[in-house]
Amino acid sequence: MATLPDGTVLPGKLFIVEGIDGSGKSTQLDLMHKWLVSSDYAVAFSEWNSSPLVRQTTKRGKKKQLLTPTTFSLIHAVDFAHRHQQQIISALKAGAIVLADRYIYTAFARDAARGVDREWVREVYSFAVRPTVSLYFRVPLEESLRRIMTGRPRLKYYEAGLDLGLSDDPYESFRIFQGRILREYDGIVKECGLTVVDASLPLVTQQEIVRGIIRPHLDGALRVESNPWRNVLSKEDLAGRYLGPVQRQGERR
Repeated sequence: MATLPDGTVLPGKLFIVEGIDGSGKSTQLDLMHKWLVSSDYAVAFSEWNSSPLVRQTTKRGKKKQLLTPTTFSLIHAVDFAHRHQQQIISALKAGAIVLADRYIYTAFARDAARGVDREWVREVYSFAVRPTVSLYFRVPLEESLRRIMTGRPRLKYYEAGLDLGLSDDPYESFRIFQGRILREYDGIVKECGLTVVDASLPLVTQQEIVRGIIRPHLDGALRVESNPWRNVLSKEDLAGRYLGPVQRQGERR
């Protein structure tokens, strides 16, 4: 179930993924999305830092390097609050499944890594729905860095944490910044009860683990009218672009 902070139970399910850059969480969420849609569930999606309400402000602040750790934190909080009200709550009240690529724990980790007070950040996000399942894709720092650096021409200013004065070298600054975020996540896992998935495992193995965790929580989730094309994709194991025949017979309808 997904619940409001006052304990009110919402009919929908909220599944969220967290992890440092390069953890592969977005890929796993994409596969989960395709699996659920192919099984005729009503699925909504929400992504961190995607609200049109603050898009131009964020873009301008990054371009001109105007964002302090606190203003960065507040802009992300406004972004989240808008999506929470317009996307997440509405879908959960309708009984749908909501998949969130990053949730409030991203703010907990990143803002604290930038030196913002941890308790203050938690209070800012105290209105948020408690997820049904929170998945944290844990990956060693060196592996995440290898994945990010492969084929990337350059790191962006705030992405690399250059605003913090950690190092003049963008890649070294990025390494230090990601290490800080990783340490914050380790504490959040214990504090907030996130379910850890080993993100160094093969992609298909991770997805099998994810589905095993999610499946028991699907009872009562809203379904939509069966679509013939969706049925064909599911039957032929084509529901996820990264997958071969990983679905068990019990997953198919």
